[in-house]
Amino acid sequence: MSAIALAHRGRRGWLAVTAVVLVGGLGALLWHTIRAPDPGFVEYRMPVATDIPAALAVAPDGAVWFTLEFSDAIGVLRNGRIERLSKGTQNLEPLGLAVDGEGHAWYTDAPARAISRMAPDGTIRSFPLSTPIVRLGRLALGPDGAVWFADATTSSVTRLTKGVLARHEAPSLGASPFGVAVDAHGTVWTTLQGVDKLARIPLNGPMTELDVPTRQSGLGDVTVDRNGAVWFVELRVNRIARFADGRFAEFPVPTPSAGLVTLAAAPDGAVWFTELRAGQLGRLRDGRVTELRLPRKGARPFGVAVDTANNVWYTDLGGWLGMLPAARARSR
Repeated sequence: MSAIALAHRGRRGWLAVTAVVLVGGLGALLWHTIRAPDPGFVEYRMPVATDIPAALAVAPDGAVWFTLEFSDAIGVLRNGRIERLSKGTQNLEPLGLAVDGEGHAWYTDAPARAISRMAPDGTIRSFPLSTPIVRLGRLALGPDGAVWFADATTSSVTRLTKGVLARHEAPSLGASPFGVAVDAHGTVWTTLQGVDKLARIPLNGPMTELDVPTRQSGLGDVTVDRNGAVWFVELRVNRIARFADGRFAEFPVPTPSAGLVTLAAAPDGAVWFTELRAGQLGRLRDGRVTELRLPRKGARPFGVAVDTANNVWYTDLGGWLGMLPAARARSR
């Protein structure tokens, strides 16, 4: 099962929501913080009960941005308060999100058929796509500021720079790109869900594909660590995989059918990931997997990001934004 399909299964109850509470203005809204039973966790409840936080990214200034499924807004936590910034159109599977060096949040907007950029003050600029229907995956920023995103509809990974779109089509038929990550040298990595391959796009070169070790493994999210190793989710076989120095390695997750969704490389060398079905965060370090159960019963962690201080941030589909401080994350 793909990460998108898993997310749909985890959100069966979402379609029952028949009303969206619209809150105008760009100011700080009602917010609520709780301390979990484990004092290491800090969690923030969404200010609107129907908001479903999904993708997650941390800005250079420490602001935490997140997309909101079935909402017309983007969320941001700054100065200890959650704000909802209206984007004018409803979100549907808002899986792509990244923040650039100036604090602008870039996001995929499938219903609007566009890639958009929101400034810290809520101002939006959109870049329309050319196809009448789009199915967008993850989004990432390159060291040169270029925006890269996966588009399963056109079976391509597309580069957006200075308002110009350049599509890189996958060689394999039915590739269905999903995850996207860019390393420090500008090489782009993507997971091809439809053909069980990891692909790379070098600077000024065509996309090339690599067969992963386990067929039908259900490739999902992808990230690159500080040393240039490429990490990716293998959802169907419940593993996190790595590609480095021309070789693959796979690391099984102890909890069966954990529901692996998103992963992020930390500055300290660890790789963190979310376990949607198990209600846990996972950490992979030095070849060893450690799992941390979230404090609330029925937790459904989805997005994960690690800031420059090694604090681990996550979204919960039940309506929460959470953080595990670096000191607690290291001690586990």
